Amino acid sequence: MAIIAPSLLAADFLKLEREIEMFHNSEADWLHLDVMDGRFVPNISFGLPVIESLRKATNKTFDVHLMILEPEKYAEEFKKAGADILTVHMEACVHLHRNVQQIKSLGMKAGVALNPHTPVSTLEDILHEIDMVCLMSVNPGFGGQSFIPHTYKKIKELRRLIDERGLNVEIEIDGGVTVENAGLLINAGASVLVAGNTVFRSKNPAETISRLKSI
Repeated sequence: MAIIAPSLLAADFLKLEREIEMFHNSEADWLHLDVMDGRFVPNISFGLPVIESLRKATNKTFDVHLMILEPEKYAEEFKKAGADILTVHMEACVHLHRNVQQIKSLGMKAGVALNPHTPVSTLEDILHEIDMVCLMSVNPGFGGQSFIPHTYKKIKELRRLIDERGLNVEIEIDGGVTVENAGLLINAGASVLVAGNTVFRSKNPAETISRLKSI
């Protein structure tokens, strides 16, 4: 059974209290929090104060995805704000091993995200050090984009790499996840599904989460 992580980016920020209450009472496992700086990606989302406020409303896992440059400057602050998992981008980190070690030393799980154009093979020398790989199945920066089909091939390659080494590393898919393609993603080897519009823009978000959870 896959871990379901609704993405706050697609929520109604005018009704954020209601949205987080729905999430907390639903079958969702994690809350996916996309932090964007307008530099690494062409968009700005939300930051530490929002995460800190949300932390007071739920004890579920906070899966914080940093789409930012120089994440090492803020890792400690995200820990204090309530992050349980901190994911940094391979493409944004000059010293990725150091970034991963910093995250783990702060008591968080460490994730590494790959953009659609970045090969899975680039993870070979860091895979044994991390807890999760986030495969971007859309170009990072905006919600509501169409799923990139090549992602299926990347999931299978990554699953093979993980299994061959006997590692316990989650494979997270971020972007364009729907009720229709969730089964295919899980069959390919994914274990965590990030769902934004699919959940928050549906008529009954809690029911949609339940449907994803049952796949």
